[in-house]
Amino acid sequence: MSRLVKLVVAPHADDEVLGAGGAMARWAGEGHAVHVVVATRGYPPLFAPEAEARCREEAVQAHRRLGVATTRFLDLPAAGLDTLQHRELNARLLTCLQDLAPDELYLPFVGDLHRDHQLVFLSALVAGRPSGPVYPHRIYAYETLSETNWNAPYLSPAFTPNHFVDIGPTLDAKLEAFALFRSQVKEPPHERSLMALRALAVLRGATVGLPAAEAFVTIRTVA
Repeated sequence: MSRLVKLVVAPHADDEVLGAGGAMARWAGEGHAVHVVVATRGYPPLFAPEAEARCREEAVQAHRRLGVATTRFLDLPAAGLDTLQHRELNARLLTCLQDLAPDELYLPFVGDLHRDHQLVFLSALVAGRPSGPVYPHRIYAYETLSETNWNAPYLSPAFTPNHFVDIGPTLDAKLEAFALFRSQVKEPPHERSLMALRALAVLRGATVGLPAAEAFVTIRTVA
């Protein structure tokens, strides 16, 4: 099996673990290069500096647990991407794609409730256009509990997965990584609880005959 470069883009630190943490652990264990780009950081007055610093350190620890090779923080304003010129986000993500040259690109789902998620998806598609010699040949969208499931039925795209990754052997690694986000983990039955993450993985796995899985929507593949 050839070694692939896989890039997971997260609007906010922890989205990548919620959506693809088990897959990232599996890929890293198989010898693939797994990279993460976190688009935003929290700035005052919406976010306290100490809380943002804590969340960033938690992300680094979680990525280390999953075997992520590199993490980039773009430091764009959280809950404020819609205040930027669209081309600025496009350019920042394009630089990441040019530097890392991923074979596969994993993005938040365009139908997510959070506007930051929608804009990251759109800009990453612009950055990943197959218009040059190097571009991601496979693009997928992941689901984020508390965002993907709260979209407006019939008014925004529904998350209908058609690509599943077996994370039976790496589900515990995903849960351990998310548990390192102590500032983000909630108690059951909250969506961002470890119980909810496990339940979703078991449900996604059951739909394709696996003990646990993560589900994705295929955006584009070029063979």
